[in-house]
Amino acid sequence: MRNPTGRQLRFGAELRKLRERAGLSSTEAGQLLGIKQAQVSNMEAGRVGVSPDRMHTIACHYDCSDKPLVEALAAMTSERKRGWWEQYREVLPNALLDLAELEHHAQSLRASTTARIPGLLQTREYALEIFRQAVTELSPPDIEHRLSFRIKRQAILYDEDDPTPYEAIVHEAALRMQVGGPTVTRHQLQHLLDMSDRDHITLRAITFEAGAYPGSGQSIFYAYGAVPQLDTVHLDQAHGLAFLDAEAQLHKYRTLFERIDAVALAPEKTRDLVHNLMREL
Repeated sequence: MRNPTGRQLRFGAELRKLRERAGLSSTEAGQLLGIKQAQVSNMEAGRVGVSPDRMHTIACHYDCSDKPLVEALAAMTSERKRGWWEQYREVLPNALLDLAELEHHAQSLRASTTARIPGLLQTREYALEIFRQAVTELSPPDIEHRLSFRIKRQAILYDEDDPTPYEAIVHEAALRMQVGGPTVTRHQLQHLLDMSDRDHITLRAITFEAGAYPGSGQSIFYAYGAVPQLDTVHLDQAHGLAFLDAEAQLHKYRTLFERIDAVALAPEKTRDLVHNLMREL
């Protein structure tokens, strides 16, 4: 049996939360559902699938009256098909595949960065230079794998029928940093302007004049689920990727984005800033 994906693990974790809120042990839950305790554990570990009908039965036995959450979880049960990112499973860290899966299923996305342009808005040349500067030197094949993977992740923004709404809040430091030199930087800034012309993409900047603000020391990625309980925070840290979904953590980062919103420029002023930076190059 293949290891569960990040999304399957999240579904299992939500089942466990429902059971624990109901005050049931896994053995008691199995007795209610007419299955063995081991099967309950396997469902909660994301190792076995759950049908939509079974999901509704579980919710009934767990006395869960949150219909939007139950329906969202039921919809997740039919999404065990693995996506395009699976072709990279042997060559990239599993956390990167989980990130692509998270982005693919998100209702909308937000990002806040201070030192780099968000990955979904990077040009190929900009991303290439980022990978070349990795602390652990990457081989040419590794760089090519990561580069092609990043470009494929961006497809969610180009879907003609149902593109994913995306908001990026980028600090002026990231906009000014000449990654790859003036030419690469100029093309990257133009790409930001081009992408921000799309109705589903919002670009906002935070200037140096804004001073210190909450969250300024980290890059934050927020993926909105079908219901707030299924939101996910992704942090890109030096030691790897972290995914947060505890209720207190989600509340913290929602509040953090509210504080970030308060100091970010409006989209129109952001475009003016980017144009000015391009003229300086």
